[in-house]
Amino acid sequence: MPRESSRKRSHQYNQRPARTSRRAADGQSVRLQKVLAAAGFGSRRHCEELITDGRVQIDRSVVRELGTKVDSGSQEIRVDGDVIERPTLRYYVLNKPAGVLSTNSDPDGRIKVLDLIGDSSHLFTIGRLDRSSEGLIIVTNDGDMANKIAHPSYQVNKIYTVRVAGNLQREQLAEIRKGVYLSDGKANVESIRVKKKHKQTTELEMILAEGKNREIRRVLARVGHKVLQLKRIAIGPVRLGELPEGAYRELTVSEVKALKRLTSEKTSGGSGRRVPKKKASTGNSNRKGVKKKPRKRGNKSGDGRGTAQGSTRKSSRGAARNTAKRSTSKGGSAKRKPASKRNVRKRR
Repeated sequence: MPRESSRKRSHQYNQRPARTSRRAADGQSVRLQKVLAAAGFGSRRHCEELITDGRVQIDRSVVRELGTKVDSGSQEIRVDGDVIERPTLRYYVLNKPAGVLSTNSDPDGRIKVLDLIGDSSHLFTIGRLDRSSEGLIIVTNDGDMANKIAHPSYQVNKIYTVRVAGNLQREQLAEIRKGVYLSDGKANVESIRVKKKHKQTTELEMILAEGKNREIRRVLARVGHKVLQLKRIAIGPVRLGELPEGAYRELTVSEVKALKRLTSEKTSGGSGRRVPKKKASTGNSNRKGVKKKPRKRGNKSGDGRGTAQGSTRKSSRGAARNTAKRSTSKGGSAKRKPASKRNVRKRR
């Protein structure tokens, strides 16, 4: 059994790496801020600020208009006077140890995530973890993808394992599921469940789609429980698996494609669900939200409603039969007397 699992892991990690998939904006006319984001200059919003500040040039001409399209294969693009190259997009997943910073720079010289990778050329992290937290973190130079994964409107789920002091009660779990108000707004947790209870601690699994600063720690502190250990094990389709602490690997092409599919459409109303396209109406009046048309009087009905006065309530056929008899025999009760007289003559 151990040999089989190791083979599966090696097969999974030895798939074609995503850095060879394509070059950013190769031979295409795309928006300038997208080219800058793909080159590793940050998110699209930050790249838009570079453009409006007049720090970007196209063929040695300053460009300040947002939405300008450019072909990086034939045009020269400069940022602060430096020509940008067409970078190969790179995607890494790293198992961050506790005590390592997620930031790109630190004035105190403490160890950072990019120091563990070694290749820090225009790379930045997606889904930052605080210094005390550990687990999965994505490092890339694809600014467009980084912006989408971090933005709450795309609702990319992140899964965490959490160990807290004490035992959570059902009321506290219900309060967290309902939503906890923090200083910067309401914190919504997609899911929370108890994995295991100990005498003095509880192990939880939490799923979040937002990215507020130290959100899990603050949410659990509001219900009276301190976080002792916090580890992220997944971002969307990317799983940490058995990647050793402090080690990293390149994402496979299938993982990158799955992330791009996940961030291709925004969600509506923060519900976490992507609304499918509306289908054409089939005319079925039994669907929810469609009012039924009232029945016309005189229709066949098992309870006799809508039939003539005096009809039976046993069946619609009986009601129709009685109605037909009354319509064909006018004054039916008066014609029965002569019949009774004829019977009396025959008896005599």
